[in-house]
Amino acid sequence: MSGNRLDQSFGFQAVTPEQRERRIRHVFQIVADRYDLMNDFMSFGIHRLWKRQLFREARPGPGQLIIDLAGGTGDVARALAGTDRRVIVVDPSREMMDAGRRRGSSSLGYLAGTGEALPLADNSVDTLTIAFGIRNMTRMAKALEEIHRVLKPGGRCLCLEFSKPWALIRPFYNLYSFLVIPRLGAMVARQPAAYAYLVESIRRFPDQEEIKGLMEQAGMRDVRYRNLSMGIACIHMGYKPSLGVEQK
Repeated sequence: MSGNRLDQSFGFQAVTPEQRERRIRHVFQIVADRYDLMNDFMSFGIHRLWKRQLFREARPGPGQLIIDLAGGTGDVARALAGTDRRVIVVDPSREMMDAGRRRGSSSLGYLAGTGEALPLADNSVDTLTIAFGIRNMTRMAKALEEIHRVLKPGGRCLCLEFSKPWALIRPFYNLYSFLVIPRLGAMVARQPAAYAYLVESIRRFPDQEEIKGLMEQAGMRDVRYRNLSMGIACIHMGYKPSLGVEQK
């Protein structure tokens, strides 16, 4: 499928944000049951190592309210869960969350909601994680502002996302992404167009410095990032300033 046809089919051109949001939800609706399996195939299981690093950076603690935004089937949330903290998956796709419930974890909460309009109170969240979900927000800047709104002063946002690989491996990575991943989508998930969309969304995603700038514009401070696997993925981290700290 060509880039133009992908744009027209899945909302990169000539559609409203609302139309694009509906089309993205449709993508996750049709791949929900095989989404985690496809992640294993596409990344050779490396996505699990990336998520493990996200968990280590998050440092979940007792008494915390932790939100895993765009948490889908809850694989990140299950790693963050504990008897001394509350972990809630927030995702617009009920199909993805239902797939997660079927895999079990009674300690998790599930809440339907979008990143652009989080169904959470101001200053209520200790830690918010989002893994491979920010690029599917129809208004990324608005979603980052919402994340900043719901975080407690001193609360942290950790965003794991695909990013811009080092120049040395970029040609091989692009070749794999555009030729292999859609074919895997056809073979395993039986949805080649959906995975072609996901690859295109990765290609169009801002690079590491651009995301850092967007997080700072949303009001976060001490923003930094850590490249994983030579920049194929990246963890972005930022804090909501504590009370009394000037927000510039």
